[in-house]
Amino acid sequence: MSQLKPTILVTGGAGYIGSHAVLALQRAGYGIVVLDNLEYGHRELVEDILQVELVVGDIRDRPLLDKIFAIHDIAAVIHFAAYIAVGESVSEPAKYYRNNVSGTLTLLEAMLAADVTNLVFPSTCAVYGMPKQVPMTENHPQNPMSPYASSKLMMEWLLADFDRAYGLRSVIFRFFNACGANPEGLLGEDHNPETHLIPLVLLSALGKRESISIFGTDYETSDGTCLRDYIHVSDLADAHVLGLEYLLQGGTSEIFNLGNGNGFSVREVIETAKQVTGRDIKTVECDRRPGDPPILVGSSDKAQKILGWSPQYSDLSKIISDAWQWHQRRHQ
Repeated sequence: MSQLKPTILVTGGAGYIGSHAVLALQRAGYGIVVLDNLEYGHRELVEDILQVELVVGDIRDRPLLDKIFAIHDIAAVIHFAAYIAVGESVSEPAKYYRNNVSGTLTLLEAMLAADVTNLVFPSTCAVYGMPKQVPMTENHPQNPMSPYASSKLMMEWLLADFDRAYGLRSVIFRFFNACGANPEGLLGEDHNPETHLIPLVLLSALGKRESISIFGTDYETSDGTCLRDYIHVSDLADAHVLGLEYLLQGGTSEIFNLGNGNGFSVREVIETAKQVTGRDIKTVECDRRPGDPPILVGSSDKAQKILGWSPQYSDLSKIISDAWQWHQRRHQ
């Protein structure tokens, strides 16, 4: 069957959120080329499960980018190829600025040379820093507290400047805690090392970890533990397709929050995981981590109003059930 919709370049498309976005694009009828250096991505997700063309390489490789744009008629780019580990960014900031900022600059210049002027960029709610009000809107002051968050904000600034100077339009998504897995069990989260709460809890349920640490039990929340806004990865993927279509239809550059709009505490996540898995999960109570806000919840009203997006998987049990299905298959 001939390709009716244009071809999209997805950088970092072999990673967690990137692979889910590739699946959503595929089901929406788009042609797809994935560029991933496989440092953290998984070849088999792209080539075996999604069966999409994979170019193994780096966004900082300008000749490779030029070749991709020359061979393929690319209409837009969705740019997931960023390092995301907050702790590592503190100890290795150069790595983050080199890849996230310098790499993005190289990508944008290659796009302009190929006359590709539409980009969807997943940023992060971490650009806001400590919340001054909850839920956080797109107008919340930006005060990044790690080199990771700073690099993402710099990437946003690059996009704003490239729009003003060169007409490269972008949709920027500042999303909250990505979680869950494809409901059919095709794709899921597999980081090494793993730092996210839900997969860590499920690895504990599988016996791959002895316990789960609860950092802080004396916050001013309902049960004393931190509240976070958990957003299902399939909902994030759908938002990226909507953002892409908004740009392809001539939309102007915009920034959108993506979140559930409500928070779940660390204890709620653990208790729900116990119910879903039917297994005991040992916990260890620890002191607060410096810089952890008590509550992080975002408002997605703007995305709902302009893009027509709304979360379809907002129930915590559903989020954890989908992740559990994936982790059982992946790790047992």
